[in-house]
Amino acid sequence: MRKPKVFITRKWPASVEATLTALYDVTLNEMDRPLTADEFKTALQEYDAVCPTVCDTFPADVINVTNKRCKILGNFGVGYNHIDINAAKQQGIIVTNTPGVLTESTADIAMTLLLMSARRGAEGDRIVRAQQWHGWCPTHMLSTDVTGATLGLIGFGRIAQAMARKAHHGFGMHILYYNPSPANADTVANLNAVRCDSVDEVISRADFVSLHCPGGAETKHLINAARLNLMKPSAHLINTARGDVVDSQALIDALRNKQIAGAGLDVYENEPDIHADFLKLDNVTLLPHLGSATLNTRTAMGEKVLANLAAFFNGKEPMDRIV
Repeated sequence: MRKPKVFITRKWPASVEATLTALYDVTLNEMDRPLTADEFKTALQEYDAVCPTVCDTFPADVINVTNKRCKILGNFGVGYNHIDINAAKQQGIIVTNTPGVLTESTADIAMTLLLMSARRGAEGDRIVRAQQWHGWCPTHMLSTDVTGATLGLIGFGRIAQAMARKAHHGFGMHILYYNPSPANADTVANLNAVRCDSVDEVISRADFVSLHCPGGAETKHLINAARLNLMKPSAHLINTARGDVVDSQALIDALRNKQIAGAGLDVYENEPDIHADFLKLDNVTLLPHLGSATLNTRTAMGEKVLANLAAFFNGKEPMDRIV
């Protein structure tokens, strides 16, 4: 019996690639190079399944390519705003993702960014490496306390709740959140969390604002110049959600003008082409999209894709189907 043909757009953990090789007629991206739109179109025409990552863009003009063979996009990642979901639905292509398994690792990175931004960690590292540190001084690199501060969360899904748990129980932080619907009562009670009526209320009250909302048209530039202006001058913005949730130029202006104290970013608009002005600022911590980057988490994500593919090719409903 012919094995289904599967195309993997980027390099995955070795154990997952070994399973893919055993189960399918698979093409791997051994060089781990970014692929072009034309290569994605060809993959859709020649393979039964294509497995993109969050750095691979599948707009309508790619998905609508003629003579398609592909029937499922097994996305390696939770976010799927890089895929035109409406086009996939119209073309009868199933799209799956990998929720649940990257909650803790992404929340860990959000807390890492919060701590680094608050305590000027990245700036201090640069000073030491540049041999510009001349010894301890009572007023050198004074920063912001984290313990007992107020953390405001925009969105209150799994990752936000995991961050809130680490922040509240680990650092005694007070938790505010905005979410369109109220959270589970037991979760709220455990975190002593307070639901705000709007994004603006969270932003104006919090010492640290952490973004945990989905990307896409509805949240593009949710954090803009007007909202940055609502933040305390001592506040920090943390983004591990999606790059386009933040207006990059507005954030750069706010940081440059000391309108807010700092920011910690793991995601960016148009990544990996980061706005060059971010690199000129000392009060921003920049990480290369490390949210889920632990071996255990990335392996679990790959295993989620494997499970979704197995269900599909066995005529069953994939557990993580989006459309």
